[in-house]
Amino acid sequence: MAKLFDLPRYIAVEGPIRVGKSTLSTILAERLNAQRVTDPEHNSFLSSFYQGDAGAAFQAQFTFLVQRFEQLRALDLGPRSQKIVVSDFIFEKDKLFAYLNLNDQELDTYNRYYNYFRDQLPTPDLVIYLQATPEVLKKRLKKKNAAGEKAISEEYLEEVVKAYEHFFFHYTSSDLLIVNTSEIDFVERNEDLQELLRKVSAPIKGTQYFLPLGSQEAASA
Repeated sequence: MAKLFDLPRYIAVEGPIRVGKSTLSTILAERLNAQRVTDPEHNSFLSSFYQGDAGAAFQAQFTFLVQRFEQLRALDLGPRSQKIVVSDFIFEKDKLFAYLNLNDQELDTYNRYYNYFRDQLPTPDLVIYLQATPEVLKKRLKKKNAAGEKAISEEYLEEVVKAYEHFFFHYTSSDLLIVNTSEIDFVERNEDLQELLRKVSAPIKGTQYFLPLGSQEAASA
């Protein structure tokens, strides 16, 4: 990627499951020679949560909260650091899922810790939000057929998509690139990937949109 400007030092990729976060963050980290931070996957309470066990939602969510905090808190992004970081999640993601999964009493306790943790963490310079329709994500889930994802219901997936759309509609904490992956596939089609990488390698200020191939160039919000 040609260095035509100073690239963001802290880039985060976000979006619902099977939207391509891990793939894109891996490619960006390799091309930018950056440290890659991956969303925690191991959570001993997750299977109990999917099975609907009492109390498991809070246990699973709080475990993720601590894991994500510890990962991002360890980043060295001070003014003297030359490190570039690419993460496949933002800390706010945890709260998004907490509001989907926890009751009011659990949220009261959760939010006390969330706010304390959030104040100690850096904010990304650029967030890339990958979006797709529930129908597209369902097809990708079925194709992937991962054991740990079989318990995800279509209704829950639709709620997750709605929550992401609402969150990023109001997001202003950093520069934001919104990529609709419903009509492009940068995982399977190299031409789609190359066009997306060209967009990411250009300056992004405020909120911008990457439109699918065949559409006009990305437009600013």
